[in-house]
Amino acid sequence: MNTPTAMIGHVRYYALSIVVPLLLLAAATYGVGELILRWPTGEAAVNRGLAADRTSLLNTLTDYGTSLSDMPYIVVLTLVAVIVFRLVCKRWRESAFLIVSVWGQSLVFLATTEFIGRRRPPVPHLDPAPPTSSFPSGHVSAAVGFYCAIALILTSHIRDRASRVAIWMVAVAVPLIVGFSRLYRGMHFPTDVIWGLLLGVCCVTVAARAILYRREGRRPQLQTAERDPHRVPR
Repeated sequence: MNTPTAMIGHVRYYALSIVVPLLLLAAATYGVGELILRWPTGEAAVNRGLAADRTSLLNTLTDYGTSLSDMPYIVVLTLVAVIVFRLVCKRWRESAFLIVSVWGQSLVFLATTEFIGRRRPPVPHLDPAPPTSSFPSGHVSAAVGFYCAIALILTSHIRDRASRVAIWMVAVAVPLIVGFSRLYRGMHFPTDVIWGLLLGVCCVTVAARAILYRREGRRPQLQTAERDPHRVPR
């Protein structure tokens, strides 16, 4: 049975290992976004070059590439994966890790993009422009948050080297495909995509350290102390 003291310990643990890092990441995202707005980078030339070389084939392929991390798609896939991992692994650790990875990056993105307000690249857009800022790329961070989290879960249960390599090749390729697609379609600047990648990686790392790869020694030990009040701390 969880005592109030034990519950406080768990709340403190997850606050320090998840909430605080995400707040720091949100602050860093806002700070970098403000720096980019104050010191223009001239990266619009990249978008103009890609727009000038558009073809019907690439227009179609990048449309599919973007859809790999469209919000409805990611939400449905996350819900399905959460249920599957819970049933297969018979515990909540993998599912909780995936939820924190995906929604952690989403919360940081939503908390910062409205305040940054970077405009979309000055080229014809091939997708409807959402009301959020161009910086950072939510599509890219969502791709990392979902696909790389899935890869970590799968490779933690698979020992075959070839399978592990194949899984990671897909997990790395998808965010890169999404990033290029967003650039090509005129929806983001290069720095938007780069920071989206970093944001996703950081959120997956935070969630993995706090949940997926947590060691018992790092978790709150208050329950043990409650059960054995006469134990002398070492």
